[in-house]
Amino acid sequence: MTQKTSYSLGLAFVPILILIGLLTLNVIFFGDDTLAGSNQIALLVSAGIVGLIAHKKNIAWSTIKKGITKSIDTAMPALLILLLIGSLAGTWMISGVIPTLIYYGLDVLNPSTFLFASVIVTAIVSVSTGSSWSTIATIGVALMGIGMALGINEGIVAGAVISGAYFGDKVSPLSDTTNLAPAMAGTDLFTHIRYMMITTVPSIIIALILFLFIGLNHEFVDIEKNIVEVKSSIQESFVISPWLFLVPVLLFTVIILKMPPLPALMFGTVIGGLAALIFQPDLVNSIGGQDSFIKNAYVTFMKAMFGNVTIATDSIVLADLFQSSGMRGMLNTIWLIISAMVFGGALEASGMLKRITDAIISTIKSTFSLVASTAGTCIFFNLTTSDQYIAIVVPGKMYADLYKEKGLKPEVLSRTLEDAGTVTSVLIPWNTCGATQSAVLGVSVWTYAPYAFFNIISPFMTLLIVSLNYKIRRLNPQTT
Repeated sequence: MTQKTSYSLGLAFVPILILIGLLTLNVIFFGDDTLAGSNQIALLVSAGIVGLIAHKKNIAWSTIKKGITKSIDTAMPALLILLLIGSLAGTWMISGVIPTLIYYGLDVLNPSTFLFASVIVTAIVSVSTGSSWSTIATIGVALMGIGMALGINEGIVAGAVISGAYFGDKVSPLSDTTNLAPAMAGTDLFTHIRYMMITTVPSIIIALILFLFIGLNHEFVDIEKNIVEVKSSIQESFVISPWLFLVPVLLFTVIILKMPPLPALMFGTVIGGLAALIFQPDLVNSIGGQDSFIKNAYVTFMKAMFGNVTIATDSIVLADLFQSSGMRGMLNTIWLIISAMVFGGALEASGMLKRITDAIISTIKSTFSLVASTAGTCIFFNLTTSDQYIAIVVPGKMYADLYKEKGLKPEVLSRTLEDAGTVTSVLIPWNTCGATQSAVLGVSVWTYAPYAFFNIISPFMTLLIVSLNYKIRRLNPQTT
């Protein structure tokens, strides 16, 4: 698909520099509202610049169009998952599942260690399910509600949730990216996971220490009163029952049993709707507004899946949480992802992306520079193609032979792909992961990114380990 043509390195970088400039202006002028359209336009304008430069190089529009179509096609599973996450969030709200998780969570979680515990909880769930997205959309949303009730900054709570979820996703044998990275590098799954622990464990330990320090030094004002008020508000709006825990338990069970993501999320949506009929009949009647329960059940279930549902509450803390937008609330994010894939597809099809990556490869002289270049390339693809899978697959293919030439075992490459490709995707607002988690948690990427400690630390940890030459596996152990 990539067009072979000659570009100067400076010319190949022009669309990227224009994109960076436009995104910077968007942050200045639109603040946290950049996902409402300005970033999408910036990506499309930059894709147009790619098309103009490619046209000057006599590259046919049909070639660029095929690249764009192929790029969007790779994002389709993520877009469908995103729609179903929106519908799941809606039915889990009207069923009382998320309010129940918050209600009991306020009894169990100690305010000072809440952030520390959030990392642990999301890590365990993510390891069990192999999915950071499902973990964040369910347990993560509940933890956001608890954190708000405790008076903790939403960006810090989101950072803790994301740190734990991505740690679990990264080391879970059920995770797609954890299977993809060793496949691209040429090693087996469990060798990859064991070797990854050398960098992953120190990264999560440092993150846990930082979150514990923040929690222990946070001033909780009138916390007991606030918790009582929040729990009272929840009880006024919902029927709270331990039986509602069956809904997330059933969902996580089918995920662990390897049900594919799309049917698993639909299953979670349906059982959430059924739980609403059983546990929240008064709420169903209130939202539906029809003259019979059967009609109300249908209308409420459909509204929760596709549109805006607001549940009345006197609590300022819960006001934002007690509303959902269903699939409709994900449309800006889907628009962003499609725009990002248009830019990435055009950049790849034009040959500009290959020109840039070839320049990176030509600078490699040592083991450290090889690993650093791999990490940089992964982050570069996350920034430009806006997809974590591409940020794993393309660098994996690019560097696999080079690692062999340098006498390095493939697990060195697969670990670097995860340390820099998988976890940094969520730190980029226009990446599929960053856009998704921002929409699900209701927190701007710019707000939570400084506190996603595990994700920030991981690429630096992989560079530190290689700079110390610590357990760098070689095909010939005698070489250095």
